Amino acid sequence: MSTAQDLGAETAVREGYEIDGARLAEYLRSRIEGWRGPLTVRQFAGGQSNPTYLLTAGDREYVLRRKPPGPLLASAHAVDREYRVLSALGAHTDVPVPRTYAFCADESVIGTPFYVMERVSGRIFWDSAFPELARAERAAYFDAMNAALAALHSVDPGAIGLADFGKPADYVRRQIHRWSTQYLQDEAAGRVPAMDRLVEWLRADAPADARVAVIHGDFRCDNLIFHPTEPRILAILDWELSTLGDPLADFAYFLMTYRLPTLAYPGLADLDLDALGIPSFDWNVAAYCARTGRESIPDLEFYLVFNLFKAAAICHGIRGRLVRGTAVSARAQGYAAAVERIAAIAWARAESVKTSAGPA
Repeated sequence: MSTAQDLGAETAVREGYEIDGARLAEYLRSRIEGWRGPLTVRQFAGGQSNPTYLLTAGDREYVLRRKPPGPLLASAHAVDREYRVLSALGAHTDVPVPRTYAFCADESVIGTPFYVMERVSGRIFWDSAFPELARAERAAYFDAMNAALAALHSVDPGAIGLADFGKPADYVRRQIHRWSTQYLQDEAAGRVPAMDRLVEWLRADAPADARVAVIHGDFRCDNLIFHPTEPRILAILDWELSTLGDPLADFAYFLMTYRLPTLAYPGLADLDLDALGIPSFDWNVAAYCARTGRESIPDLEFYLVFNLFKAAAICHGIRGRLVRGTAVSARAQGYAAAVERIAAIAWARAESVKTSAGPA
């Protein structure tokens, strides 16, 4: 378990990710009320996609998220979108997010666009089985995650200024196009036969969107900060993939951990959930449906296959960054090595869906 919004341990700034502290302090002094120096900068060990730093100015602490240096894929590392959705949710809803302070698109300040938010103190759990907790405690933490995601999906995007945060229709089809295109174009990472088959299957069978909501895109336990002692979420982190779209796809991403063994992503598929006091897959579905006013979730298995494909595509992208020398996290090797296994699980589920559907 990690403490505070640390994304792993705090370390010295790694070579290639240095920040001009004097230039940064000068920029922030006029944009953050109560700013006092001197400024010290440390880098978090995590922050897989966007390098993340701890800023200490006087007696206050902040977190800075930036685009990584070097060549980047188009539309990736969208720190501007993170800042916008955090600011809107923080100002107008009860969805738990960190307070935002400033966004900077001027690359002359630290070399890439960045934003600054508050540092939220609490607990981050890296393992989705919550091994640090007693058996009797775990169900409440899963319930808190279920409730937070349902609350996000119940927000009216137009009411908080996010009506244009994404296209209002065809989210799943657009996501399939996005991730399959990134996979196919990332020649450095190589091709994976199961991924090739999934691209064809997903493009042919995508369901129509059910509703439109704000989508987090990467909702899982290690992107959440819990209260230090209570099963209560203080902040949802890592909004880089957020947009507007079908909330069922977002919910299925959260459920994906039930279909994965422990790989780069900590999974639950090979665990005895009842013995651990972890609510079942079906319990989560029923609780989410009750909170969002649904009777059931049609095409849930398709959404799960899609999200397994997306997980494999994300790991494939990390493999590409390793080859290009722009990977950030020390865990990048583990993510890169998981591509084939996750893709194989996804394709096996896709074939199961095809079999259960019967002949066309």
